[in-house]
Amino acid sequence: MAAEEGTAPTRIMVAVNESTLKGYPHASISSRGAFDWTLTKIVRTNTSDFKLLLLHVQVPDEDGFDDVDSIFASPEDFRTVQRRDKTRGLHLLEYFVNHCHEIGVACEAWIKIGDPKEVICHEVNRVQPDFLVVGSRGLGPFQKVFVGTVSEFCVKHADCPVMAIKRHASQTPQDPVDD
Repeated sequence: MAAEEGTAPTRIMVAVNESTLKGYPHASISSRGAFDWTLTKIVRTNTSDFKLLLLHVQVPDEDGFDDVDSIFASPEDFRTVQRRDKTRGLHLLEYFVNHCHEIGVACEAWIKIGDPKEVICHEVNRVQPDFLVVGSRGLGPFQKVFVGTVSEFCVKHADCPVMAIKRHASQTPQDPVDD
């Protein structure tokens, strides 16, 4: 059923992140699964009824040098790192945006920097989507103690309905913390 004239499309925020196994520009198993689930189970063929809001939150490295110690750094070094990180994030979002355009669903995409769980909830408040879709690694209680879980935090704290899409067991890497 196509959106009636004058009716705004349902706005679905989908939080996406890079793969811990492959790095940029590859999407994580969980975020790719949440995105694909949203398209196949929610959007289906009703592309004009929906607008996807694709959010990628980059976690800043404490010193900006990806585990490389640096005692001497110039201001240009930091600008270079910032440009590199922004470029990586844009390449990640490009995968999702291209797929949306291929099937004809409207989308917006943007990058924020910070703690993913806090930033996602802040962006939900700012943008006010109809609901939020996040991927979930399906970690057990022991693993959650050490790595935390963005999806669980969002379910509890986001000011909109949240769907946490658990990755399929067949997609779980040897170390389930990886994604």
